[in-house]
Amino acid sequence: MSFTENPSRGLPIAFSFGLATFGYIALTTTTPTVVVVGRMDEGMSHLILLAVPLFVLLGLLIEMTGIARAMVTFLASLLGHVRGGPSYVLIGAMYLVSGISGSKTADMAAVAPALFPEMRKRGAKPGDLVALLSATGAQTETTPPSLVLITIGSATGVSIAALFTGGLLPGVVVGATLAALVWWRYRGEDLSGVRKASGREIAKSFLISIPALALPVVIRAAVVEGVATATEVSTIGIVYAVIAGLLVYRQFDWKRIYPMLVSTAALSGSILFIIGAATGMAWALTQSGFSTALADAMKALPGGAVTFMAVSVVAFIILGSVLEGIPAIVLLGPLLFPIARQVGIHEVHYAMVVTLAMGIGLFAPPFGSGTTPPAPSAAFIRTRA
Repeated sequence: MSFTENPSRGLPIAFSFGLATFGYIALTTTTPTVVVVGRMDEGMSHLILLAVPLFVLLGLLIEMTGIARAMVTFLASLLGHVRGGPSYVLIGAMYLVSGISGSKTADMAAVAPALFPEMRKRGAKPGDLVALLSATGAQTETTPPSLVLITIGSATGVSIAALFTGGLLPGVVVGATLAALVWWRYRGEDLSGVRKASGREIAKSFLISIPALALPVVIRAAVVEGVATATEVSTIGIVYAVIAGLLVYRQFDWKRIYPMLVSTAALSGSILFIIGAATGMAWALTQSGFSTALADAMKALPGGAVTFMAVSVVAFIILGSVLEGIPAIVLLGPLLFPIARQVGIHEVHYAMVVTLAMGIGLFAPPFGSGTTPPAPSAAFIRTRA
């Protein structure tokens, strides 16, 4: 997601958007080029985007304070003895952790190191590990508080609370589908060397994990019930994680605070720069008449809402593999969401569909930008698997 990442693949996406917008304004219009800066600033100035750095920091905190490990340990003691147990734990842990960090990269970095060694011991192939982690990463795109959902709300005006409420069930459905696939894949696994945790061990790990398990519940309930906004609840999560790390799990490395703040600033800055550049390009597309032409073409498709949804799925899978979710949404969300409303598709329904489509594209060949370095989770997968 960084605008400086992987220079060998070409010009970073944020600069691509910015230069394309500047070139269009400078060469084909009489509009002052300084307007590009104004549009970029406008795109990055939404109050809701304050949640981005806060959730990124929260994702780093849950890994450092042991909150994620406590969840994984409990799930492993509960399911580790069944066929494909670590894979079920991975699916469940990613669903729980995604409600804390709001960042897919943070989810993977927190869960994978705790589970991959055990999964390798039980004979899981490196390709299986990467595929399952990638699929669960796509699953968590709709699980609140997803940064993609926050971006959709910022770019299109859709209620963040409605998106968070609507995102819970799709994540559960995808998780259940992955669990069924794991059952089929590992139905013949040899469990002769696997020890079943005793009831005492399960109870002990559950008691230890209660503060960790409560955090995603508190975060989701606070937003869905209207107690706090996405920005406010991220602050609550940070305070909760610090207290849990200091008083409950006694894992709080003060020496890591400064590197974590630097990482948060770098990742948040790149995300916001991408959003600003994509906002400027979306405005340029509107001024050029492209958005009107696109709207007319999409509304003229035979089949109405069904065809529009199918075309949107294909388009966002392709865009997700090339642009990643946030820039794709900022670029096309303001163009396509009004069309979806005109053809009778509910905006929350449409948001869930395109978000999952982008999640699939993020890990789908031939590009699969979510599986290439230097994203921390991807680098871990490649070096450890």
